[in-house]
Amino acid sequence: MFWVNGVPSEMVSLTDRSFQYGDGCFTTMLSRYGHIEHWPLHIERMQACLSALHIPIPDWLQVKQWLDLAVLADEKAVLKLHISRGLGGRGYSFSEVTQPLVTISSASYPPHYAALQQTGLQLGVCQTRLGINPLLAGHKHNNRLEQILCKAEMEKQGYQDGVTLNVQNHVIETTMANLFWLKESVLYTSDVSQSGVAGIMRRLILAQAQHDGMTVNVIDAQIAQLLDADEVFVCNSLLGVAPVTRIQDRNMPIGEMTRYFQGIFCS
Repeated sequence: MFWVNGVPSEMVSLTDRSFQYGDGCFTTMLSRYGHIEHWPLHIERMQACLSALHIPIPDWLQVKQWLDLAVLADEKAVLKLHISRGLGGRGYSFSEVTQPLVTISSASYPPHYAALQQTGLQLGVCQTRLGINPLLAGHKHNNRLEQILCKAEMEKQGYQDGVTLNVQNHVIETTMANLFWLKESVLYTSDVSQSGVAGIMRRLILAQAQHDGMTVNVIDAQIAQLLDADEVFVCNSLLGVAPVTRIQDRNMPIGEMTRYFQGIFCS
């Protein structure tokens, strides 16, 4: 089911700027029995990206009412919020665009995610490199072409997902999730200030680790550092936390740190 500005709909105009230019942003949320998980953090994420794109901030109370109409009552379900700058404008100019377009969709929870949380993912390493874009890095804007190309590369090779590197050969994320790894009791994650997406679950894990007094390093890592890790896990809002059991030909154990964060965020 799709909703456009609170009205059930199966279409948007061909003049929509998200269709024309990718001019907008989105967030994908987990719901439990009709309740949206971490909704305030999703607002912050969307608001930060909308501000970076100079798109007017919507009335979040109104958006929440629309989301409540669309959300499924399942034990777990998926809810996607997509905001386009709106309709029209001449070329790249948006001076004539007056109202953002809020599109909401709901879906069943992916049934294989529970198995991934328990048995883990096997990852390839993408040859397609992410660009450097500090203006938009961290944000989940609607231009996901790099991730699409990386995902196609991994599917062709038979992997569930893949590690993405940027053009400077720094480890960034996977095609669908953020990466964490543990080495000698130090927790690491990639710096996403130049490339990639700063996910909400990544933010929650960093906050929990800080609360627990863990040593955490946010770094520009080479692939060799990731392959040398004692354990690796991925995270996003839907999957929660899932272990990585293999990267290319390197087998990895499912570690206690992975299970610890799963106990907090996947219960």
